[in-house]
Amino acid sequence: MMEHINPFVVSGKIAPDYFCDRVEEALQLEKALSNQLNVVLTSARRMGKTSLVDFVFDKPAISGNYVTISVDILHTTTFREFILAFGTAVFDHVATRSEKLRKQFVSFLKSLSASFGYDTIQNVPTFDIKLGDVQRPEYTLVEIFDYLESVDKPCIIVIDEFQQITHYPEKNVEALLRTHIQKLSNAFFVFSGSRRRLMEEMFFSSKRPFYQSAKSIRLEPIAMDVYMEFAIRHFRQAKKEITQEAFTHVYETFWGVTFYVQRIMKDAFAETRKGATCDIHAVKQWIEGYIEENDSRIREQLAFVTEVQKELLYAIHEEGRVQSITSTAFNKKYRLRSPSSTQSAALKLLAYDMITREEKTYSIADPLMSLWLDRRKV
Repeated sequence: MMEHINPFVVSGKIAPDYFCDRVEEALQLEKALSNQLNVVLTSARRMGKTSLVDFVFDKPAISGNYVTISVDILHTTTFREFILAFGTAVFDHVATRSEKLRKQFVSFLKSLSASFGYDTIQNVPTFDIKLGDVQRPEYTLVEIFDYLESVDKPCIIVIDEFQQITHYPEKNVEALLRTHIQKLSNAFFVFSGSRRRLMEEMFFSSKRPFYQSAKSIRLEPIAMDVYMEFAIRHFRQAKKEITQEAFTHVYETFWGVTFYVQRIMKDAFAETRKGATCDIHAVKQWIEGYIEENDSRIREQLAFVTEVQKELLYAIHEEGRVQSITSTAFNKKYRLRSPSSTQSAALKLLAYDMITREEKTYSIADPLMSLWLDRRKV
């Protein structure tokens, strides 16, 4: 290992040597995709779904036989925005592979043909479509799918934060996508999402269009003993040490959420000199620094939350886990205004992804938010 490489990667692709565990999940995903099955991949946010997909996409069985496409739709709010994001991803990942594929892309997308740009130097079309150019989104979707059917290799498309389509004002998006996707023979999908309740409703409710249309893979936190062995091994390879107590504190503080554990371990690795040991006192300092680093961002999040919603957020944080947010006892204990206003506030906080609901139990969704609230001055 090169001395300047920090093995705790928090952005971009992760090299196999620095990829911690996920052996079983990676094998499941690779087998499913190799067998041309659609997959629904769920976990809490920042648990490593994207990294897992990238890791599997680099496997020879996938990279050598498929064209892989990734599109994140978390930022989209309408079906037209979805089409723009999807079309851009297909152009970037597929059409740019050759001049022939570029020209085919333009010829298939007749609904947008007048809006394509052109690179006079390379003599190729460019995809500089604006949202206003997408006038007939359903028709453009069919054109994109027809194009994918014509590609020389089967395509695997990852749609990240797929549950976002349930928030579009158009009411038939799920049914529309399902109708067209089930007809494809040269394209397969990974529907990735961090709102597990919504994703499970979409794929496991018999009343929804995507019912039983994909193999389910769910990411839980990496086991602490496995993660600890990974961390200690990489510290030792760099002639450094980290105590078990220090790692355990980081893991438990951030509920085993991969991104946060990686980030604190990255700081710990960078700041620990050769021959030195990172102890619990050191990681506590880096945790405090990380909370402070995110103070402005969290305050901005809360600026869009009403007073009633904040009251409920603080109450759930104080309680830890709440089974009945509309109970008289809970509302009275935290001086909440009424069960009906509490229910309305909960729906908004769920939509903002500030709280989560698992089997009718509510809790704070983000460990970093929880840590920040611990330090909230009332």
